[in-house]
Amino acid sequence: MNRKSIDTMAGSIEIKGVFASWKLTVEQRTPIPDTELIRLRLESPEPASPPHLVLSWSIPKIDMQISWCESKGFSHNIPPNWCGYNHSTLVSSLPLQLLAAQQGENRFLFAVSETLRPVGFKAGVREEDNRIECSVELFREPEAPIRSCQAELRFDFRKIFYADAIRDAMEWFAAFPECIPSLSPPAAFEPFYSSWYSYHQNISDRGLEAECAVAREYGLKGLIVDDGWQTDDTGRSYAFCGDWEVSAGRFPDMKAHVKKIHELGMKYLLWFPLPFIGDESRNRSRFQGKFLYRISHSRVSVLDPRFPEIREFLAAAGERVLREWELDGFKFDFIDNFCFQGEDPAVAEHYAGRDIRSLPAAVDRLLSDIMIRLKAIRPELLIEFRQSYIGPALRKYGNMFRASDCPGDVLGNRASTLRLRLTSGGTAVHSDMLEWAPQESPEEAALQLLNVLFSVPQISVRLAELPESHRKMLRFWLNFWREHRTTLLSGRLKPLHPEQVFPQVSAETETEKIIAVYAPDQAVAVRTGGGICHIVNASNVEEMTIELDMIPAASELFNALGEVLPSPHLTDGPQRLHIPRSGLLKIHGIQSTMPPAG
Repeated sequence: MNRKSIDTMAGSIEIKGVFASWKLTVEQRTPIPDTELIRLRLESPEPASPPHLVLSWSIPKIDMQISWCESKGFSHNIPPNWCGYNHSTLVSSLPLQLLAAQQGENRFLFAVSETLRPVGFKAGVREEDNRIECSVELFREPEAPIRSCQAELRFDFRKIFYADAIRDAMEWFAAFPECIPSLSPPAAFEPFYSSWYSYHQNISDRGLEAECAVAREYGLKGLIVDDGWQTDDTGRSYAFCGDWEVSAGRFPDMKAHVKKIHELGMKYLLWFPLPFIGDESRNRSRFQGKFLYRISHSRVSVLDPRFPEIREFLAAAGERVLREWELDGFKFDFIDNFCFQGEDPAVAEHYAGRDIRSLPAAVDRLLSDIMIRLKAIRPELLIEFRQSYIGPALRKYGNMFRASDCPGDVLGNRASTLRLRLTSGGTAVHSDMLEWAPQESPEEAALQLLNVLFSVPQISVRLAELPESHRKMLRFWLNFWREHRTTLLSGRLKPLHPEQVFPQVSAETETEKIIAVYAPDQAVAVRTGGGICHIVNASNVEEMTIELDMIPAASELFNALGEVLPSPHLTDGPQRLHIPRSGLLKIHGIQSTMPPAG
């Protein structure tokens, strides 16, 4: 075991590994005050597998109460050093961790440039001296021999708002050649209708055409057809995946069906679980022995993309259906299933038949091959990826990142979409599909949409079956979202208190500000001036404290259905107001806190 120590802003870092023929060099620089970049470069005179490296260091735990890591979801506590281990790969999460003060100010962020290979990392409290013990593991899995490789470690100690520190780190990731993101076309920022929660596998051409005729009345501009198009089975297994031929009973003329959706002014995306080949697939015997593992309860196996014929099969299948049916894109699902469940089967077979040894490298090659072929047909191709396969390197391929499945869960959807907003840069962030019970009040149903207000909504209820009050509510709030989409999606986003599931969130441009309140007893401060402030009451209570620094020019009040109510009497200073549940207060004459342009 070799050891090397380097002095950094975070103190002494110990690097451990069996270097053998490898020579390790370290470069350090400070691009801006209170930040540091540490580049590790490994070189070998002869091709060899990179050595497993462990970097470890500790810093004093001073004014640190909150931890942020994309893979941890709701968990924002700082764990002890003997647990709380995090993991990222090309197809899962991203290698970044932040520690913040309770008011939301960054205290220490570290990120690793390695977004293809697996990375292990943690930051936990060492009980003996109340220090934060940190570590990063690189080159954790064997791979094909190479002569050189490198990785960078980024430290950020700036006392800035935690979300700004994360956004800056994501810009740093995006500058690496392997992480340069693709642009999200305008259609990626339009609200979509999804068939999954509303229909599951019980879909048909006529049913979806009728649903979309209603959906366009609400301004929905796209349809995502989920599982069920390729099978008559409704057993919720994936046994019939892998042939990628349409069910003739459900869709007797798929091309004509897609054309009808296009005539409604809507894009058409098709569910396509890339890794899966089902037990009932005719292609299963063709690829026998070329699986990573089997998922018995789903009656499906996961294909191994290290075989060139697997990559060709999947790319050709996507190309065929895109061209034949004139689709606009795909919902590529279950990308994170390209992983190992136990031992790598290739080891016992001495990698026979595989032209790439590294699984992440093979997945990257597969996605690259697919995109080249598909974008040659459809340059503005739409590709949806689902959390957690939303890391920096996957922004090259996906241009719609959707929150992970959380049916009917307003907290989960709010937390997931806001976390994605912080790590996705200019990539379109979509909510998980919205559904609610028709028996709910319109105020309660509206919470599903209001909790994802700062993302692109996907709707998945049977629209024609909604009660009239729900229809009014949905029209009002979708119209509000569309009218203020620029501010909601591109304005300066400020999500407060992730450890409290973001009880108050704002987005701001030079001319308007939108504040959504998600918890009771939140005080909302509004600076008056020449713009407009919209206060969205998603707290599910009807009382709210507003603080104004002077009397505004005017105000308007709306309930959840968009009906105009008598405006409240506003004064300067703090005041307790009655704002309807899922209602909106519009204040004219507010002062922007945005810096002037230029």
